[in-house]
Amino acid sequence: MVRRFEKKSRKYRGYRTHGWGRVGQHRKSGSSGGRGRSGLHKHKWTFVMKYAEDSSGYPFFGKHGFKQPNAIVAARVGINVGELDMMLDELVSRGLAQVVDGKYVVDLLKLGFNKLLGGGRVTKPIIVRTVWVTRKAEEKIRAAGGSVELIKGVVHA
Repeated sequence: MVRRFEKKSRKYRGYRTHGWGRVGQHRKSGSSGGRGRSGLHKHKWTFVMKYAEDSSGYPFFGKHGFKQPNAIVAARVGINVGELDMMLDELVSRGLAQVVDGKYVVDLLKLGFNKLLGGGRVTKPIIVRTVWVTRKAEEKIRAAGGSVELIKGVVHA
């Protein structure tokens, strides 16, 4: 790895403190006024005044933003178009897909997926109902003579 500056410690071998005075100076967090953001309301206040936005204290103090609870965040469970294409005949035999006018009709939510991804090749015309779809997947489905129907208002798979 390339070094930008010369490492000085080799020159201080045999000199116990490497130029930092009495034993223990320049070690741990005492010399910097505490670990991390400690002291920002006290002895590091000038740092806050210099680097906080408009001296409001941001981003050093308070909570910022909103974290959604996992209960309302839908996990995106995806399947590639190539995998779906290979599974079509098996899905029809199991009753999870239908053939209408020579096209396979698949509802991904019934299969436990909610996102269609663009990996693989599509050889059969497929009509896919899903919540999310990638641009590449939609292009491949349309090129094979199929279409993608987006299901609106569904949060969970």
